[in-house]
Amino acid sequence: MPDLLLELFSEEIPARMQAKAADDLRRMVTDKLVAEGLVYEGAKAFATPRRLALTVHGIPARQPDLKTERRGPKMGAPDAAVQGFLKATGLNSLDEAKIQRDPKGDFYIALIEKPGRDAIDVLAEILPVIIRTFPWPKSMRWGARSGKPGSLSWVRPLHAITATFGPETEEPDVVKFSVDGIETGQTTYGHRFMAPAAINVRRFEDYEAKLKAAKVILDPQARKDIIFADAKELTFAQGFELVEDQVLLDEVSGLVEWPVVMMGSFEQEYLAIPEEVIRATIRNNQKCFVVRDSKTGKLTNKFVLTANIEAADGGKTIVSGNERVIRPRLSDAKFFYETDLKTKLEDRLPKFEQIVFHEKLGTQAARIKRIERLAAEIAPLVGADVAKATRAAHFAKADLLTEVVGEFPEVQGLMGKYYALAQGEDASVAAACEEHYKPQGPTDRVPTDPVSVAVALADKVDTLVGFWAIDEKPTGSKDPYALRRAALGVIRIILEQSGRISLTPIFQDAIALHIVRGGDATFENIVRIVRNPTPDPTFLRKGGPIAADNLASLVGDLLAFFADRLKVQLREQGARHDLVDAVFALGGQDDLLMIVRRVEALGKFLESDDGKNLLAGIKRASNILGIEEKKDKRAFDGAPDAALYGLVEEKALAKAIGEVQAEASAAVAREDFAAAMSAMAKLRPPVDAFFDKVRVNDDDPKVRENRLKLLNEIRSATRAVADFSKIQD
Repeated sequence: MPDLLLELFSEEIPARMQAKAADDLRRMVTDKLVAEGLVYEGAKAFATPRRLALTVHGIPARQPDLKTERRGPKMGAPDAAVQGFLKATGLNSLDEAKIQRDPKGDFYIALIEKPGRDAIDVLAEILPVIIRTFPWPKSMRWGARSGKPGSLSWVRPLHAITATFGPETEEPDVVKFSVDGIETGQTTYGHRFMAPAAINVRRFEDYEAKLKAAKVILDPQARKDIIFADAKELTFAQGFELVEDQVLLDEVSGLVEWPVVMMGSFEQEYLAIPEEVIRATIRNNQKCFVVRDSKTGKLTNKFVLTANIEAADGGKTIVSGNERVIRPRLSDAKFFYETDLKTKLEDRLPKFEQIVFHEKLGTQAARIKRIERLAAEIAPLVGADVAKATRAAHFAKADLLTEVVGEFPEVQGLMGKYYALAQGEDASVAAACEEHYKPQGPTDRVPTDPVSVAVALADKVDTLVGFWAIDEKPTGSKDPYALRRAALGVIRIILEQSGRISLTPIFQDAIALHIVRGGDATFENIVRIVRNPTPDPTFLRKGGPIAADNLASLVGDLLAFFADRLKVQLREQGARHDLVDAVFALGGQDDLLMIVRRVEALGKFLESDDGKNLLAGIKRASNILGIEEKKDKRAFDGAPDAALYGLVEEKALAKAIGEVQAEASAAVAREDFAAAMSAMAKLRPPVDAFFDKVRVNDDDPKVRENRLKLLNEIRSATRAVADFSKIQD
């Protein structure tokens, strides 16, 4: 079957847009082909700085003929309806229609046959539309046509379109169309400098081969492999080691069509700068890799660059040019770093009084004070020294006002650690300056030092409580303040340090600190008021963004949000989200570690036969209760009357419930959830026997009510472990 080759040749496409553009081109073309009935065998897209290319193989040469039936009016319908039907279907008269018998009446049916078209004609129709509607993040117009309505908008000026279609054994045809005066053809171009001449291509195989001969590596992955392998070999040959950087590798491969790896150097004096600053300087400004001494593990004064040309002088001029750019950049970084060292972190803090964190949440200085106090409250819970945690929180944001962080925002926190160490701070305090931002994503490491843990939790909880208080919660895909990431960070920190922390009192402390901001009472007094079941609304209105009637719902909403985030976390680890629901439904579940352990035990229990059968029995009891409670408009609470038990199975179930409830509750109290599940398993035989022998809806109303109360006892007993009604079958 025929294959399609499509290339869109342009000026340089930004590296960050190339991968998505190639994927968009493949998706848009193949979706259109399938919609037109042209089911293909395979497709692959490519991108270089100057071209998007697509090959689709195994396309049918022609669309299949399409036969459809269209239902018309009833027999005897008004003439206007009949004439409209004939016109819409292309029939000359009703004699050409079929009649379909139907209980509601007999209807006319038109059989419409639409012959398929040649695939090349379909391509000539759909490709221009795709090019004109291509979803570039940013695009431009150019040339004399740019002022005309409907002129082509593209990421960079488009110069040529190659489009061929045909079977492998024959000369392909050009898919003829034009876009803004650019006619399709079989001509592309090689490397801008080393092989700029026009190249005539037929199909993908010779297209890729001819481009390679013209110094263009079409496949982005092939370019990455070349850069990585050559860089590793070049550094190894000189006794060094490449500092790998996948993100930079992806970007550099999008800047070149013919990668040539070289090595440059800079003065030794710049190695006095922190390694991360050297790396950020060289990476951000020149897209170069840094090099490590394999013996010492420290950076050397070398860097690896990727050129787009095989230079006649072996690259000396290119290397020299990169060195001339990097030296002044490193000189600036060194100046910034040395200037920062002259000012102590505490001397920078007063400037935060003039910096607003959020218009409804006060200044950055107020936020730092809240984090300090909250870190002090959390410190004993995680085994951290209170004084160190307070001091670390005091300095944690100070490096935001330094020159280096102003130039390289990605090293915030890290520079705080360096500056703290330089002024003689404790190692744990310095480490917390860096680690309190962590984890910043699912693959980022979690802080382990207790001081870092205390400050990291305080920072994230203050953010969550503050934005919850002003109703700036995440909605849909929008999360401008990264609150989902903050919650996941709290969850990971607590779980990975295996700490026992209840979230509710921490949330209440954070709420109190927001109220103190505008009030006139001490933190301790406000905490007592916040934790009171009926807080004084008059007092709470004196300051802060939180009203008294919002306290309970605020904590409840935050816990529900954490439950959702915990589901995400556990689902990624293979756990079932409904088990998390079943545990959270018990209420007051704010100890994340205990929740996870309970979910794990519940999951193992439900994998057993006892667990599956007991779940079925409990759900049956819940369903019966739900129906009868709705019918009687009442709940069947209260203890059953043992005197009304008339059957052995009733007595056996009642006895088992009492024993199991006591045993399971005791096991849960000592947090032995496996034992609690084992206790629950003992309910299976009496529950099965009850439903096998006992009719719940007895004719005697008292017996019926008593049996419904017994079913409610089953539900109550199992709630010592989880709300089984939330578990899916």
